[in-house]
Amino acid sequence: MESKMERMSSSVQSWVEEHKLATIGGVWAAAVGGSVAYSRRRSPQRATSLRLIHARIHAQALTLAVLGGAAALMHYRNKSKSSAAEQLDLDFYSQLPTATDADGNENERWSW
Repeated sequence: MESKMERMSSSVQSWVEEHKLATIGGVWAAAVGGSVAYSRRRSPQRATSLRLIHARIHAQALTLAVLGGAAALMHYRNKSKSSAAEQLDLDFYSQLPTATDADGNENERWSW
């Protein structure tokens, strides 16, 4: 039996998967707001334009970290789901004709 937290977590995960851009935008907006509030409380004499510049930089760093984490998670999820049967056969060299015939003469296909 699933607990209430597990159900809520799975519903949040499904919503985030469906609304990726909105989630990233929300993380960015929350980071800007949090950074402006923090810098306003920490040093009230700082100019508003400087606060906004720093807030944007902090928000970009956080957004990049979130995107990197999401990419890594997606990569490892897809890697674990793929099976050996689904992987492509990239050994195309075995399918090429040989460069020389049985006598050791070079094939016309391989001569320049």
